[in-house]
Amino acid sequence: MKKLSQIVDLKKIKVVNKNIDKAHGLPNECYTNPDYLSIERKKIFENKWVVIGVGSSLPNIGDAKPFDLLGIPLIILRDKNNKIRVFHNVCSHRGFKILQEKCKIKNVIRCPYHSWSYDMSGKLIATPHIGGMNKHNCNKFSKSQSGLKEVRSHVWLDLIFVNLNNNEINFEKYIKPLSDRWKKFWPIKDRDLIVYSKDYGYFNLNAKCNWKFAIENYCESYHLPWVHPGLNSYSKIDDHYHIQGLPNRFAGQGTMVYNPRFKSNLKFPTFPNWPKDQEHIAEYVALFPNVMLGIHKDHFYAYWLEPVNNEYTKEHMEIFYVGNEAANSKKFKSLRKQNFELWKGVQSEDLNIIEGMQDGRKSPSYNGGNFSPVMDNPTHHFHKWVANNLMK
Repeated sequence: MKKLSQIVDLKKIKVVNKNIDKAHGLPNECYTNPDYLSIERKKIFENKWVVIGVGSSLPNIGDAKPFDLLGIPLIILRDKNNKIRVFHNVCSHRGFKILQEKCKIKNVIRCPYHSWSYDMSGKLIATPHIGGMNKHNCNKFSKSQSGLKEVRSHVWLDLIFVNLNNNEINFEKYIKPLSDRWKKFWPIKDRDLIVYSKDYGYFNLNAKCNWKFAIENYCESYHLPWVHPGLNSYSKIDDHYHIQGLPNRFAGQGTMVYNPRFKSNLKFPTFPNWPKDQEHIAEYVALFPNVMLGIHKDHFYAYWLEPVNNEYTKEHMEIFYVGNEAANSKKFKSLRKQNFELWKGVQSEDLNIIEGMQDGRKSPSYNGGNFSPVMDNPTHHFHKWVANNLMK
């Protein structure tokens, strides 16, 4: 793997940390250079807590699916104790990628190559003919040392986080600054009420651009009048406020006028302990590196990113409501559909913008961009987070 200094002039990285009026954004190489991506995978996606899915996508014991994190093959499953677990998707024998597609595990995870089999805790339990024909054990081989390698993981708000290198602080400490911020209007006991919508709870978009553009764009509301005229008609720039987490792990925007305009007299149930005097507050926070969260008095969403390469990102939207009736009953189906279409429309409008930024980064005349000292503070916050992690 090349060093960062072999790919980009380090001065272009260091300038990101200057005061916003003198800083430039991350240089073009951070969005276009294939060699750079291997550094980013190592220093960010292997080192940090990263989202790889939601628990609701594996609702039953034994449900399992493969997931590749920038080329690293993983297995996500729900074990016999109803716990989400993540393992490296590779047989300890000859390195075969065991799980190829989503499936239901009855008893064991079996490698198709030589039929070595693992239970749902990753323990190697069967090694057919390892000692010769019909000899399924071998004195010189220890099964206990050859199980699937488990990945450190944590589920929060149904989101599955992993920390591949096991060198980040524990998740409870990592998430505490954001969790504490939200306590004032979204108490922890209310968060247990979220239920995934099975009919209008998911959509995905394919973005022909680098994953960072989605985060950068989400952090600011500066673009609202021109990119989201419908949303801006009732949630204008001056109705928003900046969010910049300390320590630097998240950034985004809040609005003081959340009031969805659905064609119905019916309204979604709200979180019971959300303060009445703050019912029009909603916050949109990017939790670095790859998930964008939206909290409202009546629903929660997580928009997480699956980077594929420098110029291609899969975007996944997961929507949750307050209780099962709101999330899945016929009574609220029309409202769910309208809310689904609202957010899909907003994200589709953003898609055109972030893909346009990818095209613009092919210009050698671009220096990483200047920031508005007033409007771009959260986006600069994210750029600094990336730059600091690259330089570690």
